Amino acid sequence: MRVLLTGHQGYLGTVMAPVLTAAGHEVVGLDAGLFADCLLGPTPDDPQGHRVDLRDVTAEHVAGVDAVIHLAALSNDPLGSLAPELTYDINHHASVRLARLARDAGVKRFLYASTCSVYGAAGGDELVGEDAPLRPVTPYAESKVRVEDDLHALADADFTPVYMRNATAFGYSPRLRADIVLNNLVGHALLSGEVLVLSDGTPWRPLVHAADIARAFTAALTAPREAVHDRAFNIGSEANNVTVAEIAEQVAEAVPGSRVNITGETGADPRSYRVDFSRFRAAIPGFDCEWTVKQGALELADAYRKFGLAKDAFDNRFTRLAVLRAASAAGVVDDTLRRRP
Repeated sequence: MRVLLTGHQGYLGTVMAPVLTAAGHEVVGLDAGLFADCLLGPTPDDPQGHRVDLRDVTAEHVAGVDAVIHLAALSNDPLGSLAPELTYDINHHASVRLARLARDAGVKRFLYASTCSVYGAAGGDELVGEDAPLRPVTPYAESKVRVEDDLHALADADFTPVYMRNATAFGYSPRLRADIVLNNLVGHALLSGEVLVLSDGTPWRPLVHAADIARAFTAALTAPREAVHDRAFNIGSEANNVTVAEIAEQVAEAVPGSRVNITGETGADPRSYRVDFSRFRAAIPGFDCEWTVKQGALELADAYRKFGLAKDAFDNRFTRLAVLRAASAAGVVDDTLRRRP
């Protein structure tokens, strides 16, 4: 297939592009480039693509494309809460506009990167499946719910949207993010000797490695239409349903000499949920996630040491909110986060 991959210069897109290429697909990228320089390690061999803001996509960008994998978004809760109107403008409205353009251009399959955080404050001890009530508690998660609803309305005999509700990602990417839980805790452990947890450690989190997300999207791309058409799938593994305190203990084991410090200063996090991932395994026989949290912590620790992770880069270059604030202060972007001419 000829696949348009939005967000190809992001944390997940940088991992996904070579997986798609290795599977025989022609990958065309689309990215605003705001995080293209957030590099730890060798510069990746990016596919050719379009340097364009998601809000400025035209029919030309989707012409001749067989499928779209849509990863591009303002991609974390603190950023979404800081600028909720931009989160809805980019994550919701621009995403739906892209889907309409793709459908009108004859694109057959549209894989949308949603999130397990749509379950929000699920509560209880039961595993949460795709048909559970959606209780988003942040603008980021709410924007994902809205896009899923609008894509459902676009689905027809010729256009197949698929809603890939990824668990919280972890693992090494050449375009690192340090503002997601496992990546962050491993960095703190190496740089300070402390695995610092600001919550009380009790919330449940489902985690999934970036490489397993890439494999799941690649599998969904060519799955039989009847298996995936207009369906939501949780992406991850039940084995990686862990509490934040358990994540911290895994990090301490991966970074010898570090110690866990659960301060509890931010109190109990309302986002707590354990997730059932069986629907995707049933739809894609033979698929299962390969990475455990422990393996991911060891991988990250090795990569951080190998490529010389420094505290300034950890706090700034690899934290999305800090990157955008710096770009704004430098006049690289305007108040709407568009690149200035």
